[in-house]
Amino acid sequence: MRVTEGGIELEVPGEQTEGIEESVFYNPRQELNRDLTIATLRAYREREERAETYLDAMTASGVRGVRAAADGWDVTCCDVDEEAVDLARENLARNDCAERATVEHRDVSALMHDEVFDVIDLDPYGTPMPFADAAFANCRDLVCVTATDTAPMCGAHFNSGVRSYSAVPQNTDYHAEMGVRILVSALARSAARFDVGVQPLLTHATSHYVRTYLELEHKATSADAAVDELGYLYHCEDCLYREADPGLIADPIETCPHCEGDRILAAGPVWLGPVRDREFVVAVREEIPDAFGTAEKGRELCETLEAELDEPTHYDQHKLCRNWGLPANAMDEFLADLRAAGYEASRAHYGGTTFKTDASVGEIRAATEGSLE
Repeated sequence: MRVTEGGIELEVPGEQTEGIEESVFYNPRQELNRDLTIATLRAYREREERAETYLDAMTASGVRGVRAAADGWDVTCCDVDEEAVDLARENLARNDCAERATVEHRDVSALMHDEVFDVIDLDPYGTPMPFADAAFANCRDLVCVTATDTAPMCGAHFNSGVRSYSAVPQNTDYHAEMGVRILVSALARSAARFDVGVQPLLTHATSHYVRTYLELEHKATSADAAVDELGYLYHCEDCLYREADPGLIADPIETCPHCEGDRILAAGPVWLGPVRDREFVVAVREEIPDAFGTAEKGRELCETLEAELDEPTHYDQHKLCRNWGLPANAMDEFLADLRAAGYEASRAHYGGTTFKTDASVGEIRAATEGSLE
């Protein structure tokens, strides 16, 4: 099946039929992910001029590697599947990119231990954690990571989340952000083992995956600074109160300070710091051309991320109002009430009724209740 994406033409596997999975995977729903990847690579090249080499670590059809090569990167595509390797070579040649790229038929962790790359892109099926150590050990500048196992990261599949991420995830009303902060925490701890510090430049939870771009600094002090961004979240299942507790030693609250309930969840260690750099997100948005199939959606996402507060959890207005037994009003009016009461408030990219604020759950109700009744 032929598809066109981002100005390149690809031969990709057909749709799954009669319960038979194609051996080489191509997901059209990840086009936004890939469009943002190219925009991010363009913005990052302006930020770090020495960056030239890009590893497409699980190349499959080769779509990421071909798009990066067509955009001027020196690309290595890698896959353990022979059919994937053959298809990636064909797609590189089809787009006149064969001279800018090599294709490796081998285990990518072994490759990452043998060679150093400026940018490494991990986009596996499921958790990326089995590949993280090798990536941080041999990447100079930027590690790009997709995780599609959102249920374990968000706490819906609890034991799997504990195993994969060496953390305790909890299934809360901000479950998508729980996944974001569990993932970045695990990656930061993996990098720290190699005296590498990470700074998230752009992170988003979209559909069935989390995507993050981590800039690296190869210094023990930077690794220490990243570890200092870790901590725990304590969450009341009754009133939706939550609080953040920095540090690697948990000291969970036993009683909710808002409703005095005792159904308290503790999650962590999670990443409590910012999950994107505002100026860099602006640069990414400006690198999204009209020709990209997801240009409008990508720009809207970046605009929301630019304005999003750095609070480590978000609220869902409809869930709060349902919990209070009150009707929800327009989001703009709701947020305006919070700001008028002296609190910071912004929309969040996790859904149309999600928002962030520095107000507590009790303060949110007090500031908005007059408009909700």
